Amino acid sequence: MYHQAYGIIKTLAPLHVGATAGEERGNLNLIFRDQFTQTGIIPGSSIRGRLRAEMRQNHGGEEQKVRKWYGNDVPDRNEVDTVDRTFSDRTTESLVKFEYASIVWLPVFCPGQPIVWVSCPRLLKRYRRITKQENLTLPQKYTRSQSLTPLPNNKLFFNFGFLTLEHHANLSSWFPDNEEFPAVVVGDDEISMIHDMALYRQSRVALEKDQKRNADKAFFGVEALPEETILAFPIGLKKDKDGEQWEPFSERKTQDDIYLGGLESVGFGHCEMSLFNIHVNSKITTK
Repeated sequence: MYHQAYGIIKTLAPLHVGATAGEERGNLNLIFRDQFTQTGIIPGSSIRGRLRAEMRQNHGGEEQKVRKWYGNDVPDRNEVDTVDRTFSDRTTESLVKFEYASIVWLPVFCPGQPIVWVSCPRLLKRYRRITKQENLTLPQKYTRSQSLTPLPNNKLFFNFGFLTLEHHANLSSWFPDNEEFPAVVVGDDEISMIHDMALYRQSRVALEKDQKRNADKAFFGVEALPEETILAFPIGLKKDKDGEQWEPFSERKTQDDIYLGGLESVGFGHCEMSLFNIHVNSKITTK
């Protein structure tokens, strides 16, 4: 049996987790997306790799501790192994498991607001399952928060047109800190279009050393989740036979600033990560 915990990620800067497409796509750096809602995600492998690196830094010299919680690194196939064993035998199962992080609320520019946090029933249902708040009633689509003041006739204006708000409710329980922001729930079939409108996009270029023109194949665009995006991900923990508790951050903290994804050196990836209920022997949610 796995002890169920979860994490919340709040982006403090644009977040790019994805891969570079080829020249046939205009060299556009795309983010990873959920296959159903087409909204941005952070793969569990990216979260695991970042936290593994954090533990290495915070527990220098204790590589055995890192391997116990996160498993052995996948070795280089060209590496010479002095022990006669297969490639698969050299990896081990980790005690902590990560699923992908999905969006809970996405900030979108809206004239007159100026920011509205947007979600949809499918994303909120996953958040409810992750946080085990089964008592929460899933809001209907076109429900606005009480802190959002619509235009006359209950209209909300996005760049692509007007949205008619049919319901209103207290949505504070659907925010991790129970702080209600101006927010609206749209349909599962509409979140993709709004998501693409909200993405942070930037063109980047590398110049020739002796001329003010872009170097060969050095012009590309990048897309990223905007700052103040809220994401959630499940964590599965196996009980350590020695009774040791998982300490992903230093000083037994369960909340810390962290960098995820690529382009960190040019201002991307800064996030705040909060972990809940990570103590296997504790029934109290901690932060």
